[in-house]
Amino acid sequence: MSVIIEDRPTETVRSEVIDQLIMNYSHGELSYEAFERRLDQAMELQCNKTLVALAEDLPLTVDKAFVESKKQDLAPNVVSGETEDVEYMINIFSGSNRGGGWKVPKEIRSFSLFSGSNIDLTHAQFTQNELRIKIFCLFSGDTIYIPENVNVVSKAFCIFGGIDNRAPSQVNPNINTPTIIIEGVSIFSGINIELKRSLKEKFVEMADSLKKMFS
Repeated sequence: MSVIIEDRPTETVRSEVIDQLIMNYSHGELSYEAFERRLDQAMELQCNKTLVALAEDLPLTVDKAFVESKKQDLAPNVVSGETEDVEYMINIFSGSNRGGGWKVPKEIRSFSLFSGSNIDLTHAQFTQNELRIKIFCLFSGDTIYIPENVNVVSKAFCIFGGIDNRAPSQVNPNINTPTIIIEGVSIFSGINIELKRSLKEKFVEMADSLKKMFS
């Protein structure tokens, strides 16, 4: 006997509905306008019955191939091989950006004085299960862009500063994800931890990719 819909975890129901929306859009059963409208609703609704109703009229159900494709698409870029132990980012009255498809070290040490830096991990390659970022920020501002489905632990503390952590609070338990540990001190400064692209943008990108494949 299955659990009644009201008693199922809302995030699980949401994920299943979004999967079905992507599946039907990618196979031409939904227009882009309808897909985007329903996707917006699916990401906002908190009622399980209303969530399920968004996909009740859709003919296609999610299959194993779709699940595997989604898992690969949303998973962080984990690769095998060696990497550097420590990489330094030093900014004094200046600024720097680190990003692209770079292979991240085991530890990043960032020092900013009257400066700012962007550490972009969106397309980075992870070789370790844990990345430690140590920050010293004085009269500065640092931004860390993280990919979807990684664990983020913030241990940094502030003195007349602030940390804005917008990392998702829930990570897909079916994906083996790295953990990013951020520690250090922010003095008269700010540290922002956020996704460079929203989950909606990622879902739309994945749906468009599947649609091209099935066209």
